[in-house]
Amino acid sequence: MNARLSPALYRHSPRFFVVFLALTVWAFWPSYFARLFDQPSLLHHAHGIVLALWLVMLVVQAQLIRTQRRPLHRRLGKLSYVLAPAVVLVTTAFVHQQLGGLAGIPQLPAPVLHSLALMLLSLVGFALFYGLAIAKRRDSQTHARWMVCTVFPMFTPVTDRLIAAHWRPLIGTLPRIEGNPVLPVVGFALADLILLALSWWDWRTNRRLNVFPVALGVLLAYHVGTLTLHRVPAWNAFAVWFLGLGS
Repeated sequence: MNARLSPALYRHSPRFFVVFLALTVWAFWPSYFARLFDQPSLLHHAHGIVLALWLVMLVVQAQLIRTQRRPLHRRLGKLSYVLAPAVVLVTTAFVHQQLGGLAGIPQLPAPVLHSLALMLLSLVGFALFYGLAIAKRRDSQTHARWMVCTVFPMFTPVTDRLIAAHWRPLIGTLPRIEGNPVLPVVGFALADLILLALSWWDWRTNRRLNVFPVALGVLLAYHVGTLTLHRVPAWNAFAVWFLGLGS
């Protein structure tokens, strides 16, 4: 890996991941970390563990590259072949469990359809970014950028909780779906702005447009889908089928 081509990426990405990990712990402290022995199911723990391990792995992997310990980085990276699918599968099962009580309802409420789109489309974005990172693992510059992008679909669980706990006056300014404030628009806007800034930086510094602008396009599609699919009959049909699995 020739880190000289993009030293800022390797210098700052560990800090970016550490900040996001710290914000995640802060956001989930009241509902999870402070109540570790009071969770309603083992699936809550599985969900928390796989996501925490993913964020910790990003921190460690970025730090290993920053300190030029590439062989260890490659060995540890093989764990992601198990961990990334676990994030997708466990989170999908968790979503199904959380909304499973609505199975059998032929027309689901719009806020439920919105929430399902939010959670499942975020997993699609995560899986796509991770898959592209692995496909480009021999191109270290492109691989690193796609791994950075795996964090962006995870913004809204963090921003939603922080807003609800600490910035409640902001809620009154947000758009609504059937009277329910759409808190994720804040996380959407933040993720899009950061990716826009990264796209500008990468072009200005490295003349590269092959990752961050593409990731921004994927996120925009995810965000638009989250905000509109609750109006689409086909999405309701899919949601009814999905929630009915195992019934």
